[in-house]
Amino acid sequence: MSSHHTNPRALLNAATRSLIERVHRAGRPPMTAMTPAQARAFYDIGGPMLDLQPAPHVDRVEDIALLARDGHAMPARLYAPKQVTGESALPVLLYIHGGGFTVGSLTTHDVLCRQLSRHGHCAVVSLDYRLAPEHRFPTAVHDSWDALNWLHQNGQTLGLDGTRLAVGGDSAGGTLSAVCALMARDAGLKLALQLLFYPGCGGRQDTASHHTFADGFMLDKETIDWFFDGYIDKADRDDWRFAPGNAPDHSGLAPTWIGLAECDPLVDEGVQYADTLRMAGVPVDLEIYKGVVHGFITMGRAIPDALQAHADAGRALKHAFES
Repeated sequence: MSSHHTNPRALLNAATRSLIERVHRAGRPPMTAMTPAQARAFYDIGGPMLDLQPAPHVDRVEDIALLARDGHAMPARLYAPKQVTGESALPVLLYIHGGGFTVGSLTTHDVLCRQLSRHGHCAVVSLDYRLAPEHRFPTAVHDSWDALNWLHQNGQTLGLDGTRLAVGGDSAGGTLSAVCALMARDAGLKLALQLLFYPGCGGRQDTASHHTFADGFMLDKETIDWFFDGYIDKADRDDWRFAPGNAPDHSGLAPTWIGLAECDPLVDEGVQYADTLRMAGVPVDLEIYKGVVHGFITMGRAIPDALQAHADAGRALKHAFES
């Protein structure tokens, strides 16, 4: 495993190494030195600078709102290809963005959601769920699950097929997607796919990769600790709604596509989750992108490997919805 490598920096590909060097030279302050509001603003401005510009064209882009259980109107954005007259309603992916449950927005993941809609030939609804520390665990879980149910029950009002649903996300959003897939199975809600980019799946961040890639690979241990301390009490970290690998039963889950970054603190728990699902009889397609770091899928301008990951994930979506 790469996570046991004695010189992990040697694993980085040229584009990723160049990006890390540029970030280091720029001397950007760590998020841990900011307030959550400052960190969100910093990510909203800085994140898209690393992504494709201009953003890929999608025929329909519409800001909408989905209702949470407490009446909160969750902002969301719908992306969809043009529908041919007489064509059946579009299948839909609920996309849950990453950002350690603390940062991230419709803006930071706009390009990715456009790409998934284009490659997957489906609608994508990107969710702006409530963030920590203002809204701690399990608010993000509730918001994500409520959004999935809203699309199932009300998708037709937007021209979507609420019976052909998938859920997906990256990092913390991958965690929330995996949790939603578990909840969907328990509720009898059939999902075509769970699409997980480098999800957090364990409660303790104690795998070998967390040590190997703890510093200098875009997502460092200090930032992970800052995110999680703001989101969840230490006493709750073995709860499967934070660590889906801890769920008592993984059988009967939706088919799964997992895309991991080789040089990522989270890579080992992603591999372990893939193994757990396979042992439970769940069909799993696992891709590990060599030489790249956590967050690479929203860095398409800086790290071209992101475009391959977009295409791979889109192909998995298209196949799942056609099955």
